[in-house]
Amino acid sequence: MKGYVETPPKIVDLMVEKLFKLRPPSARSKVLDPGCGTGPFIEGIVRWCRANNVLIPKIVGVELDPRRVLDARAKFASYSTILIEQKDFLIPNDSSADSESFDFVIGNPPYVPITKLSEKEKKHYRMLYNTAKGRFDLYLLFFERALQCLTPGGRLVFVTPEKFLYVETGAQLRKLMSGKQIEEIQMLHENSFGGLVTYPTITTIVNDPRQNKTCLILRNGKIEHVVFPSDGSSWLPYGGLSAIQSEYMLEDICERISCGVATGADAVFIKERGEFDTALERFAYPTVSGRELKFTDWRENPRHLMLIPYERDGRLLSSEELGALVVYLSEPEKRRKLEGRTCVARKPWYAFHENPPLHAILKPKILCKDITNRPRFWIDREGTIVPRHSVYYIVPKDASRIDEIAEYLNSDEVKRWLESHCQRAANAFLRIQSHILKQVPIPRRLIERPIISLTTGSQTSSRAEKPMISG
Repeated sequence: MKGYVETPPKIVDLMVEKLFKLRPPSARSKVLDPGCGTGPFIEGIVRWCRANNVLIPKIVGVELDPRRVLDARAKFASYSTILIEQKDFLIPNDSSADSESFDFVIGNPPYVPITKLSEKEKKHYRMLYNTAKGRFDLYLLFFERALQCLTPGGRLVFVTPEKFLYVETGAQLRKLMSGKQIEEIQMLHENSFGGLVTYPTITTIVNDPRQNKTCLILRNGKIEHVVFPSDGSSWLPYGGLSAIQSEYMLEDICERISCGVATGADAVFIKERGEFDTALERFAYPTVSGRELKFTDWRENPRHLMLIPYERDGRLLSSEELGALVVYLSEPEKRRKLEGRTCVARKPWYAFHENPPLHAILKPKILCKDITNRPRFWIDREGTIVPRHSVYYIVPKDASRIDEIAEYLNSDEVKRWLESHCQRAANAFLRIQSHILKQVPIPRRLIERPIISLTTGSQTSSRAEKPMISG
């Protein structure tokens, strides 16, 4: 099976404890380990049974990879109650084995994104599984299939990436889980799987429609008891990490929220001030990277300039219009780099990876880093800076409120909201993305607009209806 990662024994033993918590197996119990690999969870069950003086139940391990099947069968050949089957767990057939129910299910489903699947696989999975929506990952489907295999009152314990708790593609799985008793979700340390940073999470589910509060164990050791929504919306805000509630979002008061300019060849298009010939000045714009945002002089004295072969409306200039710039870019080494880019295979050789919307970028805006350990927002008040691809920019519809908006985005409540919604990069850093920024809840005070009376000149306040918000 693609995406197989062996589970460390310490995590295996922790999960087996959760599996048999308050309900030890009997000799008649049946345990399923889907995607069992060479059998680390089966070994963990055997260890637990011996330590607790319990007979080993019937255990079925399912594995697609024939080499791992051979290893597992050899390892457990002396156990009459352990069966290793070679098949695709996600492709059931009409055999009695595939319709069998289990009292316990435990495992570490493979992490395989949709980009690693063939078109045939994607089509087949979408026909079989409700969780195969959008850019799904196979581990979401393993959850669905495993829950189908549980007997009433049966227990499931899986270790997976945490992303199903909040990403859009996990919405269907969250809906499915909400019809069961989600007993516990424990977030493990990011390095629990060695060098593989997946932000692992152990989920314990009981096949019981009765709804109890879920015990949520955070990575900092904090424990919350929460009731998750059943509509598929993100679960992380319900863990005590964020309490912002609003019908409005940041995108409602902004003209544009986007990642900065991707040239596809920064070494060619971006240079330090003073490195360009004066003939290139009309194409040069001050620019800033994510790393440079922390320095206070990037607004007054930006260190770097970006050469941009585009008009403000996004039109790529012709080679004749570029003049000195096309001469500069045509230098042999530079042209080889530019022509070697796969991102411009169907564009003129001097084009950017993406057409920069300068009409929106060159306005007063708020900037933030794409990857950061703590979210922070800066103001480009004059609107003269072109952000690079490691920077996100936020253009308010009403530039007069840019300070209010930036102050709110830098508040502790927004930082907590982002920490609970953003995906994680390495070393506990947050990965800021435009679709997350757009969803930042906005308080009513930032929706209200002052209205100046034409007769008295005094100001009153009026709340704009959501569809009518404008600059």
